Amino acid sequence: MMGAIRAGAEMIYVAMFDEIDEGTAIFKCAKEVPTGKSTFVPIEEGVESDHYLKLVGEAAKVLRKEKAIAFNTSLNPATPNPFIRHMYTADPSAHVWEDGRLYVYASHDIAPPRGCDLMDRYHVFSTDDMVTWTDHGEILSSDQVPWGRKEGGFMWAPDCAYKNGTYYFYFPHPSETDWNDSWKIGVATSNKPAEGFKVQGYVEGMDPMIDPCVFVDDDGQAYIYNGGGGTCKGGKLKDNMMELDGPMQLMKGLEDFHEAAWIHKYDGKYYLSYSDNHDENWNDGVKGDNRMRYAISDSPLGPWESKGIYMEPTDSYTNHGSIVKFKGQWYAFYHNSALSGHDWLRSICVDKLYYNPDGTIKLVRQTK
Repeated sequence: MMGAIRAGAEMIYVAMFDEIDEGTAIFKCAKEVPTGKSTFVPIEEGVESDHYLKLVGEAAKVLRKEKAIAFNTSLNPATPNPFIRHMYTADPSAHVWEDGRLYVYASHDIAPPRGCDLMDRYHVFSTDDMVTWTDHGEILSSDQVPWGRKEGGFMWAPDCAYKNGTYYFYFPHPSETDWNDSWKIGVATSNKPAEGFKVQGYVEGMDPMIDPCVFVDDDGQAYIYNGGGGTCKGGKLKDNMMELDGPMQLMKGLEDFHEAAWIHKYDGKYYLSYSDNHDENWNDGVKGDNRMRYAISDSPLGPWESKGIYMEPTDSYTNHGSIVKFKGQWYAFYHNSALSGHDWLRSICVDKLYYNPDGTIKLVRQTK
């Protein structure tokens, strides 16, 4: 079944035995076709009678893009986007860790969607050549958050940071049914970049906003950012990466900030990139909605000088990006709706990013 799904099957029929266990049994196939006489192929010893029924149920989730399976996929470098195609993903947070691989931490759009309410789990993807990608599977879901909203859902754009042998996974999640006013920035930790994460709590003292970004500077000092609704804030983290070291500060100088703050450093300068509020209904001659903007500063906490747009709208109502250098080349990660044609069934993409001699960013050319 997995082979059929990877080949692009959109529907699979599975035959069940009628009068065995009231029609709940699906038997395995024989490894060798019986010849000469009819041979019954029994369930393996120690395996429950509904084992294969459960497997089919899991395969159905994969077919509906509700769940991923860990496997490698090789892409055509000439037409790489979206680069994850077996499930719907959004909000890519890209990092290069000490093992030399590039890792992307992404949120997961559930099909069929209900706006972005149902997003309730995270996956990690990695590559060492930007062609072959490994899906490491699900690393965290809403039912693993002890302080989280009892109805689940609302696991939006995440980020990850590394310090002193530990990976810190930051994620926004509400703590109450009234989700809009109860956002917290949760923290899960692991000693591996793509598995074993356990929720440790949340960062106290932050406004109830979304889209955490954590930037570790060259001197080891970590900074955390979040935002939404036109406001972006940033502040220092203590060495434990779980507590603020002083109050959060308003990031001043940003033009038309909406959400999706991301910090990177280039040639000694700090860059804060983000999604703006552009809407196609403005009828300003620009087709599409959110654009990606950026600002530059001499300090990780600003003040910032707006430098304009580095990516025009995609075919999705939203966009959320990250910028990272990998093997000498800078890349811009983002998402679109090319696979589904639906605003809330998104797919993560990547294209090369280039700088002008004065440090400004050239407009990213989106490829398909």
